[in-house]
Amino acid sequence: MAKGGAAPRGREEQQPKPGALRSVRGKATEEGPMALDRLIHERMRLGILSALAVNERMTFGDLKTLLKTTDGNLSVHARKLEEAEYVLCEKSFEGRVPKTEYVITAAGRRALERYLDHMESLIRAARER
Repeated sequence: MAKGGAAPRGREEQQPKPGALRSVRGKATEEGPMALDRLIHERMRLGILSALAVNERMTFGDLKTLLKTTDGNLSVHARKLEEAEYVLCEKSFEGRVPKTEYVITAAGRRALERYLDHMESLIRAARER
């Protein structure tokens, strides 16, 4: 420290602004009330939620075709959204054929709206520069 208890010039401790990026174990993360929902930010999960937001319900096969993904990949990402209670998974049978359908929950819709609002504000800020 310099005289009078002040930090040396150029080495001031700066508090991060809300929503500012910081480094954790070498990875950039956001913090604060405007932080992106990392669960939704992943491309496949954003695709699932977006598709369900504009369709009342979708089958596993329809989502797989729309998102051009594999059974395993879709299954893993859908399960994460289900664990977060962003989507509901309903399993039934049509005759003897199993049928899996997904529906977005109210919590999932709110989370997607927050995410989209945040992305829109980032886009506006970038265009203003």
